[in-house]
Amino acid sequence: MIKGLYETHLFVENLERSIDFYSNKMQLEQCRFDDQRRIAFFWIGKDKQFMLGLWEKPKEEIDIRHFAFECEPDWVLNESVEYLKSRDIKFWNFLNDDTEGPMVFVWMPAISIYFNDPDGHELEFIGVLNGKYKSEKEKRVVTYKEWLKIKDE
Repeated sequence: MIKGLYETHLFVENLERSIDFYSNKMQLEQCRFDDQRRIAFFWIGKDKQFMLGLWEKPKEEIDIRHFAFECEPDWVLNESVEYLKSRDIKFWNFLNDDTEGPMVFVWMPAISIYFNDPDGHELEFIGVLNGKYKSEKEKRVVTYKEWLKIKDE
């Protein structure tokens, strides 16, 4: 029976630059490096819980990917933006309203904020919220304040 996603891998143009980003800015623990194969692996969360692999490839062989880091919803709401700002990482949401805060995907429901790594891979902090999921007919993305108004409808 499938229980979750254990690891994911990304192609990166400059392994050292990506190691710096994931070690220092994202604060992941590097657990493996192979200079000959030009790969690096990181634990996400506790040791051996989840893993991210980075493989150095020429720029033309890199296709942009997306994955999300699971976080506590309160952390995404109250701390994620400052975390990203303090590390000089640009971030965005899908509200298109010039706000800096995370948004809520009403169909899940989950609170989320997006950002990029140095190669342009789209990363996300996401926290699953309590409350009823909404149908596809509902507005797809709302502010957290709007979510509080509709979450129990």
